[in-house]
Amino acid sequence: MTKTKIQAAQLPRNVILDGDCIEVMRSLPEASVDLIFADPPYNLQLRGDLHRPDNSRVDAVDDHWDQFSSFGAYDRFTRDWLSAARRLLKPNGAIWVIGSYHNIFRVGAALQDQGYWILNDVVWRKSNPMPNFRGKRFTNAHETMIWASKSEGAKYTFHYEALKALNEGIQMRSDWVLPICSGGERLKDDAGDKAHPTQKPESLLHRVLVGTTNPGDVILDPFFGTGTTGAVAKMLGRDWIGIEREDQYRKVATERLSRVRRLDKAALRVSTSKRAEPRVPFGQLVERGMLRPGEMLVNGRGQYAKVRADGTLVGDDVTGSIHQVGAHIEGAPSCNGWTYWNFRRDGQMVSIDVLRQQIRAEMRDG
Repeated sequence: MTKTKIQAAQLPRNVILDGDCIEVMRSLPEASVDLIFADPPYNLQLRGDLHRPDNSRVDAVDDHWDQFSSFGAYDRFTRDWLSAARRLLKPNGAIWVIGSYHNIFRVGAALQDQGYWILNDVVWRKSNPMPNFRGKRFTNAHETMIWASKSEGAKYTFHYEALKALNEGIQMRSDWVLPICSGGERLKDDAGDKAHPTQKPESLLHRVLVGTTNPGDVILDPFFGTGTTGAVAKMLGRDWIGIEREDQYRKVATERLSRVRRLDKAALRVSTSKRAEPRVPFGQLVERGMLRPGEMLVNGRGQYAKVRADGTLVGDDVTGSIHQVGAHIEGAPSCNGWTYWNFRRDGQMVSIDVLRQQIRAEMRDG
């Protein structure tokens, strides 16, 4: 795509914008983006070539876009792009920035200085890192991601239950063991070389986007490269915007994105916290005829209570909500009536919570 001029009230979606990321971000509408994933230059400060023990040269990151004249120049660049990025975030938006020991501490300080509120730092521990060939330092086996909301108190998106499900029912930790991009996932140019030296694995972006965005959200990547963020966002039903000034990367990313297909709507649903589910009053089941006044509910021990027209229950010596009547019967201070009571259908006992989930599904499907 050629250089794009953005109209003041227009937010382009699902496009790669050509140009300097700071200038392009400043041209986009304010408070229009839900999440930013940024993989900025790391300012690696490489000195000379690096060789393996067999004397073959390591294809290191020595591109012009990763070279800065000084730490001061890098800090100015970081402040400028973070400022432009924060302007684009919606009030409850958030940002992820990935880096290495060369730059992430400087980026973290700049984030706080700009008014972002750091939520977590996540260590991406590489299961297959490149060895330290010179043997003079530890093998650099991880990178760090900083996750921050636009400001303190922002109601950022976080799908705790979905990430827990991804982790086989165990709470997701802040150290993620994932392989680096290799094999068939590693994109190559026409000469058969790496299309981009720092291509990130799709598994990393999958975890970020499933955990901290919703279908339909707008995801911006100001350092788009070969388009990993866009590819995963498209697959997961998110809109994306990429900014990339290097023509060869835009070409590879465009071809890559043309091959990506969105998942269907049902596949995009993720596990959510019960607290995040919409509230359904028991009376709504009665209003809609899913349960009838006079119908009997029964608990696990075969004790009954009758449904009344106003959505309360009446037992032998108690009247109240599904929770109050259940608590009275059990002699307990509280009771979750949704899981306590059942109704009969076709000779089978069915939890009333099935009816609540049916209504919630209708709400989600709109």
